Amino acid sequence: MLAVVLTPLPALAVNPDEVLKDPVLEERARNLSGQLRCMVCQNQSIDDSNAELARDLRVLVRERIVGGDSDTQVIDYVVSRYGEFVLLKPRLSGKTIALWSMPAVLLVVGGFCVFVMSRRRTRSGVEKPLTPEEQARIDALLGK
Repeated sequence: MLAVVLTPLPALAVNPDEVLKDPVLEERARNLSGQLRCMVCQNQSIDDSNAELARDLRVLVRERIVGGDSDTQVIDYVVSRYGEFVLLKPRLSGKTIALWSMPAVLLVVGGFCVFVMSRRRTRSGVEKPLTPEEQARIDALLGK
């Protein structure tokens, strides 16, 4: 019982005046609100955030749903106004593929560079003996 009481639960920030009368539309609105990032809180959905901007976005989502927009149209509308950052789970596109694959690409390129540099070092590792003039200069510096 203590574990249930102490388990953190999301503070659902939807105000009663925002709730739609139709439970099906409200469920759609809640689902969409859970997918959109609060631009103020950054790591909370607009469904969980108490920020004023999150409230405005929740109202906007509900207005678009009541207006007859599909879920995709609502998401596209919000993304067109706020950019891809508003999505908690970004869409798969060329940009996101490049972003997520860049660490692996850099690791491979870095490994290749280390390999090439180590091969060059072992090839040029043969030391040339000192010329008699160089040896005489070292002896003079060391006081021999």
